[in-house]
Amino acid sequence: MDSSSDLQAHMIPATPHLSAQTNAVLVDDSSASMQVDQTENSVVARDGMQNGGTELVIYNSKRLQDDLQMIGLKIKQHEDHIKLLKSQSLKLGDSILDLQVNLGKYHSAKVDNEDHSNHQNEEETTGQILQHEKSAAGVLCQLKTRHCTQASHLTFTKDVLGIVASLGQLEDENLSSLLSEYLGVDTMLAIVCKTFECVKALETYDKEGHIIKSSGLHGLGASIGRAIDGRFLVICLENLRPFAGEFVVDDPQRRLDLWKPRLPTGECPPGFLGYAVNMINIDSKNLFCATASGHGLRETLFYNLFYRLQVYRTRADMLLALPLISDGAISLDGGIIRSSGVFSLGSR
Repeated sequence: MDSSSDLQAHMIPATPHLSAQTNAVLVDDSSASMQVDQTENSVVARDGMQNGGTELVIYNSKRLQDDLQMIGLKIKQHEDHIKLLKSQSLKLGDSILDLQVNLGKYHSAKVDNEDHSNHQNEEETTGQILQHEKSAAGVLCQLKTRHCTQASHLTFTKDVLGIVASLGQLEDENLSSLLSEYLGVDTMLAIVCKTFECVKALETYDKEGHIIKSSGLHGLGASIGRAIDGRFLVICLENLRPFAGEFVVDDPQRRLDLWKPRLPTGECPPGFLGYAVNMINIDSKNLFCATASGHGLRETLFYNLFYRLQVYRTRADMLLALPLISDGAISLDGGIIRSSGVFSLGSR
């Protein structure tokens, strides 16, 4: 027992020493564990914050994109509305121009349109043609007015529609005079035929190619004492290329729906009144079926004579619109552009 007691006595003091070491180790392990836990929590919290921040940025970015897309759609809607309003405004302006042409509201700088006493009528036009006694037009008019019985027996005259000067009328005498000057006397006195057969019947030739003076219109002139002197123009409607576009809607005069000159703003140039081809009043019998193919005089004869000749109020307006003029123009105060780069100067 003594030895056992001694052994116990020797072993007892060592226990507190081991316990302190063990506690220290446990404390150290606990601290380390706490530090690890805090670090892990910090990392997790940081990762959570980072993930939450990224999601917030993505959410806000998506909202901004949606807002921008919505604003873009609204801008496009407003732009479309503006385009529609501009288009309607241009159409309204075109309609006003067409109505002004229909009503003859292009006031001359020199002539008062209220004075109807100066307007040419058919008798006055015929009288002016008859003054050209030795012209083919003069012979034809005299034949129809003074020798109508003889003319009615001539088969080739049934396809003669008339003389250019007598096939259209204008409300404004000044404009009528300007367009006559633009065309020239020879064209104004041109004979208009429906068919080429009619053209061939007006003048015949012998084997050497000389004109047979006793036949055709030459023979008729000789029979009434009006021998034709010099050349004359004949226009064959069936050989003309007609206007291929549309007509102004609900217009009894079947005016041509021509593209109007436009400034970069989309508006018509100041002083533009319309196209000469649409300012002519045509007798109702010649508005339809002047040719076998069913075309009228406006889209055949007058379209080929004037094409897209523009009419302006003043020479200054016409010259300002020069870049928009490709096929000639006239102004009510006497200006004439015959074609691109060709000007008529001087006085009438």
